[in-house]
Amino acid sequence: MRLLLAEDEQEMSAAVATVLRHSNYSVDAVFDGADALDYLETGLYDGAILDIMMPKMSGIEVLKKIRAEGNDVPVLLLTAKSEIDDRVEGLDAGADDYLTKPFAMKELLARVRSVTRRKGEVTDNELTYGDLKLDRFSYTLSCGENSVRLQNKEFQMMEMLMQSPGQLFSAEQFMDKIWGYDTDTELNVVWVYISYLRKKLTNIGSTVKIAATRGVGYSLALGEAS
Repeated sequence: MRLLLAEDEQEMSAAVATVLRHSNYSVDAVFDGADALDYLETGLYDGAILDIMMPKMSGIEVLKKIRAEGNDVPVLLLTAKSEIDDRVEGLDAGADDYLTKPFAMKELLARVRSVTRRKGEVTDNELTYGDLKLDRFSYTLSCGENSVRLQNKEFQMMEMLMQSPGQLFSAEQFMDKIWGYDTDTELNVVWVYISYLRKKLTNIGSTVKIAATRGVGYSLALGEAS
């Protein structure tokens, strides 16, 4: 899953981003509300963590603007304030949850899992397509009695493909969703990970294939049992 983290305290941002990435999230970090709004308006995110008190634009202002534009991305607000009025304002603005500083990282992760599960496309813990099953908790891809644990980016790519089987995803879409807009990674890394996934599909005996449409992108396709 891809998250946006908007926190102006850079040490706090670095610590939170490290914990999230260690938990297999892709994270784009920004340090003010204006950048947060820009990223949320132009990017595809599974969730956003917004500090309320930020330069240029508050987290609540960002939240109100994206909700007015119809963006329903799950939002967790961070605040150093504990007054009830601040909590109510955030929830009334469309926040899915809030967390008061200081907080334990375990609680942050639990709340992130909670708000992202509420999103319509992430209601199932297990995705299925053909003879494949993908467990979102254990990152395990299985076919019958055979299974393999996917690495972080392998899992995110397979999750994208299995959420929308038949849909074509370009290399650029994979890069934007998984590596992020600011990455220095070369585009050909997508082909490398597609190759990894194809080998793992073969190793577990699946008939599902990752099909390539030249110049367009990749999609899942059902093959025939051998």
